[in-house]
Parts: sequence; C-alpha cells; structure tokens
Amino acid sequence: MPSAAKPQIWFLTGSQHLYGAETLARVADQSQQLQRMLTDTARISAEIVWRPVLTDSAAIRQVMTDANADSSCVGVVAWMHTFSPAKMWITGLDVLRKPLLHLHTQLNEALPWSTIDMDFMNLNQAAHGDREFGFVQTRLGLARKTVAGHAADPEVTRRIDEWVRAAAGHHHLRGLRLARFGDNMRDVAVTEGDKVEAELRFGVSVNTYGVDDLVALVDAVPEADVDLLVADYADTYTLAPELARGGDRHGSLRYAARIEAGLRRFLTDGGFGAFTTNFQDLGGLRQLPGLAVQRLMAEGYGFGGEGDWKTSALLAAIKAMTTGTGRGTSFMEDYTYHFGPGTPKILGAHMLEVCPTIAAARPSCEIHPLAIGDREDPVRLVFDAAPGPGVVAGLVDLGDRFRLVANEIQVVPPDEPLPRLPVARAVWQPAPNLSTSAECWLMAGGPHHTVLTQAVGSGVLRDFAQMARTELVLIDEHTTTDAFADRLRWNQAYHRLAQGLH
Repeated sequence: MPSAAKPQIWFLTGSQHLYGAETLARVADQSQQLQRMLTDTARISAEIVWRPVLTDSAAIRQVMTDANADSSCVGVVAWMHTFSPAKMWITGLDVLRKPLLHLHTQLNEALPWSTIDMDFMNLNQAAHGDREFGFVQTRLGLARKTVAGHAADPEVTRRIDEWVRAAAGHHHLRGLRLARFGDNMRDVAVTEGDKVEAELRFGVSVNTYGVDDLVALVDAVPEADVDLLVADYADTYTLAPELARGGDRHGSLRYAARIEAGLRRFLTDGGFGAFTTNFQDLGGLRQLPGLAVQRLMAEGYGFGGEGDWKTSALLAAIKAMTTGTGRGTSFMEDYTYHFGPGTPKILGAHMLEVCPTIAAARPSCEIHPLAIGDREDPVRLVFDAAPGPGVVAGLVDLGDRFRLVANEIQVVPPDEPLPRLPVARAVWQPAPNLSTSAECWLMAGGPHHTVLTQAVGSGVLRDFAQMARTELVLIDEHTTTDAFADRLRWNQAYHRLAQGLH
C-alpha cells in the first residue's frame, strides 16, 4: 500500500559571521520562532524540520547533500534572515535535487517605529539578504517557488502548502513502481509513450507483467480472505439484492473479492504504487476488474484503464498530494456532452473504474453486463460525484517533451437522475465554458483519460510541473482560444530552444 507517512520539509536559514556570535544566537532563536509559527498554523501538510543556521559554503553544501539522501525530506524552504552572501550558496544549490521554496519573510509583522535603531536594522534585513539570494537562484537557473509575506498571513501559508503538496506528489512519483497488466489498448495513440524518458523525467518505473501472473494469485486466494472482503462490502456499500448472501449473483461478488485480494497481494509483494489493466488482455480473469480497482484507488493507488500508464502515474502523484484533505481524486474520462438546455456540461465516467472518494453519497455495489471484454458481468460501485470545484488534468507525450494539460471545473449534480447508467459518474461545467474548454483541450493534444481531483487546485499542479520541469497548459475562467493557441506556439518555441541549450 502507498505510504501515508507525513512528509518533512527542511527549514534552512541563512546568515554570516560578520554580525558576531550574539547576533547569530538571536538569528537562530528567531528562526526557530518562525518555524514554530508556521507549524502552529496547522495549515501546512508537512512536518517543518528546523536546521541550524547556515553561515558558510561547506555547511550549506552538506545540508543540501543530506536533504537529497533523506527519504523523508520532500523539499527545502530557504530564508535569508540577515544578509547571507549568496556566493557561498552556489555549490550547495548546485547539488540540491529536492524542490526548493524561497520564503521571503521576517519574524516581525510590523515595524517598531518608535524604537527602531541600527541594531534592529542589521538583525532584521531579509529584505536585503533575500534579494542577494534571489539573484543567485536566477543566475543558476533554478526552478523554485518564491513566496513573500508574513507567516501570519493565511495566503502565505496557503501558497506554502500548495508547494508542499506538489513536493509530496513529486517525491512519491520519483520512487513509484507501476505494473502494467498486458499492453495498452490496440491502435490507441495517446496511451503510448516513452517509458524510458518518463523514468528520466519523473522517476517512475513502468514495466509490463503477464495477466496470468495475476490470475495465479487470484485463484490462490483463501476462502476466508474472500469472506472478510465480502463482509466489508456489505458494511461499506449498499449491496444490490442479487449480490447479497443468498442472492443468485453472490458468486460474482465473491469472485470480485478474489480479484481484489489477488491484485492487492501482487501490488504489495512487488512494491507497486500504481497499475493498469486492459479489457483486451484479461487472460484467465473471469471479470474485468472493477470493484477491486475502485477500492485500491481509494487507498491511494494510481490506475489507468486500457494500459494508460501515464494517467496511472499522474493519479498516484496527485493522490499523494491530497493526503488529509478529506476530498476525492479519481481516474476519469470525458464521455459525452450536454450542450443544452441550460448550461453546457460534460458527463464523465469510465467502464467501471471511478474512485469512490469522489462519491456524493454511499455507493451502491451492483452487477451489470459489459458489452466489451468478452467476460462475465463485472461487479462495480455506482454513484454520482459530489458537487464542488475541481480540476481535471491529463499527461501526454508529445515526442520531444511531456505536457500536462489541466482544466478548472465545477462538479454539479446531474440535471436528472440516471437510473439506466450503471457506472460511477461525474458531471461538470468546465471553465470558462464547454466550447472554449473543449477547443483548447483538443488544440493542446490533451488525452481522453484524466485525473479529476477536488482535493487540490491548479496552483498545486503548477508547482508540480515546475518541479518536474514539465510543460503545463491551464484552461481556466480567463482562457480564450486565440490566446491559448498563441501560448501553445510560444511554449513550443521555448521548449525546443531550451533543449538546444542543455
């Protein structure tokens, strides 16, 4: 199962020996006060670990090397409390491989106008020191986030937490192992991609396994394990009568439980945090995995249908970003449109595999025929998604680079009940409107498989894209098709030029 351990962010403070031991002691004290202030807000989803004040290049290089090697550290925050000559940060920043946030702040929120003197000025000069630090980051061409403001400001801590969540997702992806059961759906273009480049760019290791390796584990699941899962289903979901104990389809529910137990064993034994399936390559499986996939996604696993490993990896990363939010994230697909009457909107779903973390109410566990896959009727959870703001995002391989396409949306209830649609689904209004959103998505080459999240916003995805040095194009309320087309052309020129410079 993916780790749910709380990530660490190392809090680094810069100064120098020019000011003397007494001043450096005060710097250390105020730095710890600021670290506690950030922690006490309870708005930042990471443990903020204070490190001793840095005053020379050797110590800076060592702490950056230590951060790289510490698996619990997902990024570093740097603050220049006084004037920290930035040449001594060059070799340390050069070896840093974790995400960096430059916090431009100071301990005092207001100036003590009546008592301010030169001792105060020399001690509290982040306005001076951080400009020196900002220059050297720019000179080195470092990807980083810069946040300016006081720690008591909720907007400051909100932006820090966006970066923290992005760093957690980036860190999770760097060590992710992804299992593909079979290949991708035949003749489909967008689910293809360069898995070697993906491992270089994101760190995710993607490998294929025979479906019958999974079947062997499914067939070997003890009946007692099946009993436990079936009891859990009855407690957690509203079971269709025919699936309940004594019902004429109860055996199908037990086989769905057998798939879940076998799949979980495969993923756990192999250390996998994400996987794909393909209805064209089911081997000896009697059902297309539906219920099992939905439940594993709810636990944090990445998933992509039809062998779509890029969406599976992206889902795993975003799941890691959303820990503790209490809101959902799911594999999704744009299925069909409602152009009117009323506000145009999108109906999203998939064959079976939509994560119940986005459900508006207790899911119903049902069994229905599936017209594709040539297997027995599969068991699945059926529900409507909870209304509220969200983002859909998809990752594509353009050949010379990866592109992350994202659209801000508003999930809404269906205009009418959907009694004959036997799958989990979400209905949403894309920003700025359906026609502009669809035109821009198509121009960007965005995929039909996406990740729908109501747990983090586009700001987190922007930070993540910067950490991964990956292009992001965002469709939001301000987007127009003409400006978006221009942005795509500018981006193409930039990325091709940047490749030539490296």
